[in-house]
Amino acid sequence: MIRATQVKGQHRFTEAPADTVVLDFDDRHRRRMAMTGTRGLEFLLDLEHAVALRGGDALVLEDGRLIEVVAAPEPLLEIRGRDPHHLIRVGWHLGNRHLPTQIMAKALRIRRDHVIEAMVKGLGARVIEIEAPFDPEGGAYADAGHAHGHDDHAHHDRGDHHHDHGHEHHHHHDEHCDHPDHHHGHKHAHDHK
Repeated sequence: MIRATQVKGQHRFTEAPADTVVLDFDDRHRRRMAMTGTRGLEFLLDLEHAVALRGGDALVLEDGRLIEVVAAPEPLLEIRGRDPHHLIRVGWHLGNRHLPTQIMAKALRIRRDHVIEAMVKGLGARVIEIEAPFDPEGGAYADAGHAHGHDDHAHHDRGDHHHDHGHEHHHHHDEHCDHPDHHHGHKHAHDHK
């Protein structure tokens, strides 16, 4: 079976792709998976690292042909606030729960969840059930393949680096590290400024 071993992010197709795959959010974050295009082309996605694919990306087959990635419509909640400040406040609550969230110009989109729907309504937001492709923010730890930030498995050996993540960042050190202020066996947070 032919393999797709590379991704071209947000590719501008100048010729027709060999085939198209329509994938939901979960299936767009894989390293290795057998796939069948909408026109029947079977191939093996076989990447070195898992990559968060986005609608409009191209998978590159071993023979150079391209497979277009289309984000499948999914059942979502579109959340609207009274004003931008209110929407940011609602977004903070979603981020605090580590929910994949798509940021739109005047709304936030999340997967349907009745508990979260009740929470955001309790915060005064308006919620609309929609069907649409889901393309959430990659976040601070998204793969570097799309230049959205840190590699998923970034490891730091020392605490002297400077990042502004806006959230707690846990480091695990071995028992022989030279940081006198670390208490080993417990998670600890660095405030990156």
